[in-house]
Amino acid sequence: MIRGMQAQLEDLVFQNGLSSIYEKVMEGERLSYEDGVTLYKSNNLAAIGALANMVRERKNGNTAYYVRNMHINYTNVCNKFCTFCAFQRTPIQEGAYTWDLKQIEEKVKEFMHVPISEIHMVAGINTKLPYEYYPDLLRTVKRLRPEVTIKAFTMIEIYHIAKISKKPFDETIAELKEAGLDALPGGGAEILTDRVHKEIFPNKQGPDEWLAMAKRLHELGLRSNATMLYGHIETLEERVEHLIKLRELQDETGGFLAFIPLAFHPENTGLAHLPSTTGFDDLKNIAVSRLLFDNIDHIKSFWIMITPRVAQLSLSFGADDMDGTILEEKITHDAGARTPQSLTQKEMVRLIKEAGRDPFERNALYQPVTSA
Repeated sequence: MIRGMQAQLEDLVFQNGLSSIYEKVMEGERLSYEDGVTLYKSNNLAAIGALANMVRERKNGNTAYYVRNMHINYTNVCNKFCTFCAFQRTPIQEGAYTWDLKQIEEKVKEFMHVPISEIHMVAGINTKLPYEYYPDLLRTVKRLRPEVTIKAFTMIEIYHIAKISKKPFDETIAELKEAGLDALPGGGAEILTDRVHKEIFPNKQGPDEWLAMAKRLHELGLRSNATMLYGHIETLEERVEHLIKLRELQDETGGFLAFIPLAFHPENTGLAHLPSTTGFDDLKNIAVSRLLFDNIDHIKSFWIMITPRVAQLSLSFGADDMDGTILEEKITHDAGARTPQSLTQKEMVRLIKEAGRDPFERNALYQPVTSA
């Protein structure tokens, strides 16, 4: 039967110009930039998915990871004005908010009855917040939930925090770690090309700065995720360039825990005229990233952006992680997401088992919590 399935796969790839990529995958050979472009330009999703699934099972067997987690977006006030963002507000704009430490405490206490092992915190760049707010934010969460891993702050948040600390960068990071920072979410990379940076997020770090920041943080002992925001103005070639840059950095530091393709949601943004991504494109991005990232162990399927059903299907297209149960996600829903605000652990486990995978609960560092 296995021989028959392999023959079917060979037929698919040889009929659609993917034979050389198939041979590299079978030999465990690294794919090139040109291979990545070929994969993105191919509409043979079945073959691409089958190849990605082969690599996925090589790395992670039948396991599908998930985490019970909570999101805290502590402010939506931001001075970066990224064209793709529906979350940001000016300080005087309707709907603007910044939670003080008492409100953070109340938010954490609101869900104290829910067992979680990770708290995910990202937000806008609010220049009115003093440096002390950030370590105090971490300490507040750790005091209330010492058992969780805290995954917090995008690269631009770290840059801002370090700048206002008026301390050496390494000292600032050491203080954040001491206060409770365990890992970084890896957001803010968007697309790591100068063209896209200049057009839709010119006030944030450019590609070289983002990569340099990630490198230094890895060197200081913090692990992070890596992300890519796709489905806006980027070309297929720019997607591949982005992936290759992340792969090269992973060769240097080994600091990336997982890669997360993030589907762009255009509603309520400066790019509202663009269509949303399709399930076809969502699955292809997951599969291509699995095939190109021979040095990143985990590919995450962020169900909040691509729906639970597509995320479930992605477990056969290269993804080995369904992300988390998530409590009160704001950023994607401000951009028009119609997905639920959260899933229960029972729902998460059901989705994974229905996909024929073995659920495995983890924390932010991929350390086991329980097997389900």
